[in-house]
Amino acid sequence: MTAQNSIVVLDGFTLNPGDLSWDDLHSLGNCTIYDRTAPGEVIERAKHAEILLTNKVILSKEILAQLPNLRYIGVLATGYNVVDVAAAKTENIIVTNVPAYSTHSVAQTVFALLLELTHRTGHHSNEVSKGRWSSSPDFSFSDFPLMELHGKTLGIIGHGNIGQAVAKIALAFGMSVIVSSRTSQTSEDLKTLGANPTFEFTDTGTLLRRSDIVSLHCALNDQTRLLINEERLRLMKPSAILINTGRGPLVDEQALANALNEGRLAGAGLDVLSAEPPAKENPLLSAKNCIITPHIAWASFGARTRLMDVVVSNIRSFINGQRVNVVS
Repeated sequence: MTAQNSIVVLDGFTLNPGDLSWDDLHSLGNCTIYDRTAPGEVIERAKHAEILLTNKVILSKEILAQLPNLRYIGVLATGYNVVDVAAAKTENIIVTNVPAYSTHSVAQTVFALLLELTHRTGHHSNEVSKGRWSSSPDFSFSDFPLMELHGKTLGIIGHGNIGQAVAKIALAFGMSVIVSSRTSQTSEDLKTLGANPTFEFTDTGTLLRRSDIVSLHCALNDQTRLLINEERLRLMKPSAILINTGRGPLVDEQALANALNEGRLAGAGLDVLSAEPPAKENPLLSAKNCIITPHIAWASFGARTRLMDVVVSNIRSFINGQRVNVVS
């Protein structure tokens, strides 16, 4: 590393659209920050970088081979599939990520989506603004059946930090929780959630059959890609709701749209899609009872502040000869 520590941020806008400060990062070296970087611009912008930060800009084996000065890649996220980690290791490049910074924000978004689906708060507020309440013959009106969460069964697929946080909130609503996880759990493990519920761990098929709401929190890999497909959607109750704040490719989008449009599923709340931004012809954009937010579960001010702090801390540790949050 040189005394100047040449630092380049390829796509910093989503982390910091202007409400955070890059000052701590600038204090660590000669820092250049780009809001966005197109694929064809990566080599030119990163060719002198020793420290390179990326959120969604892909750093492939071919790109890394053309960056001889590069010694460190910091991913501005928890997932690091945008980096060819094996190639980075071969090139002796350290790769770090930022784990668990958005746990509480994502868990909060799960219930924001769920509550909108169960009470249609936004819709009813809009109808009041249009004058429907003022002209109503009754003191109350609703356009949708309203679902009470108390006593309902929430099925959580994946029981990492976010899945556990979602479970804890569900308990506060008086819901029952069942979990499908690739790792086994015991009742002693579950006491760390701050309550003493009777959690039931079961297989995915049983969870889908029994749950009133299913929330996805598993990692995306070869085993979980298209986990929610036509066959599994047919296992779910017609009255059930699917929530996905995990990864878009966990869900077969055409199969989900078909289930919603045919009334085989009551609703879906999604913060992620298979391609982002989505193509205009994505079938979920026009599906019945489908609420979609633009991948914002991670993006609260609090979560982004934590993300920025850990990004800077990771780099500072690297400069000082320590390895923190290394994934390569």
